Amino acid sequence: MTDRIDRARRLIERQGAWLAEAPGGYALRLGPDRRARVLMVLDEDDFRALAIAPGLKARAGGGWVRRRAPEPESPGGRPGVTEAEREVEGPDGVRRRVRVNATTTAVAWLAARKDRDGRPMLSAAEAAAGERLTLDGELARRGPSLTMRWDALPRRGAGGGADHGPGGAALAARRRVAEALNAVSPMEAQILVRICLEGDALRAAEGRLGLPPRRGRERLRAALAALARHYRLG
Repeated sequence: MTDRIDRARRLIERQGAWLAEAPGGYALRLGPDRRARVLMVLDEDDFRALAIAPGLKARAGGGWVRRRAPEPESPGGRPGVTEAEREVEGPDGVRRRVRVNATTTAVAWLAARKDRDGRPMLSAAEAAAGERLTLDGELARRGPSLTMRWDALPRRGAGGGADHGPGGAALAARRRVAEALNAVSPMEAQILVRICLEGDALRAAEGRLGLPPRRGRERLRAALAALARHYRLG
């Protein structure tokens, strides 16, 4: 398993490498589209290992690519955020340009910093838990629905049966997201939705949740600790 993961990590670092759903797992391709040569086929465990390190993000046109390394704090006063524009399709089918975070997530930004005693603000398990939830959220959006309401996800145990067909992986991801949010307190779930699923910066999440400055950081740390316990990390 270790040799497979090491090889997959080397391959995903290549220019033009990306992952796509395929029969039996995920195809790691090198090229612009699905006609590109398949370098190897990954199973679910392989995929999740890459999601933790080096990290994955959704690819324009479908699939996933390596998540870019964190960039320095932006000068605009929003830690860990470099604003950019991206064209997205709304639930009404109209494509619009929206502002997005073009660099790193709030979880990665926090994990790279230390507290007053010189200790990391997040443990490796807590950071990995946040990245896992983010990845499942991105996968859940690949389903047939154009909209995503995280408060309307199926509850634990709902549905049942195997997940087959083009939307099966997305439906499975939605159930995993629902289970993760059910495993933490309602207040912790709120900030996980804002940070890990909606991609808010910490300051933006505090504003939307009505939290005083820096309180969001404390709540996020507690939420990620609970999430790591749910995932049995660390």
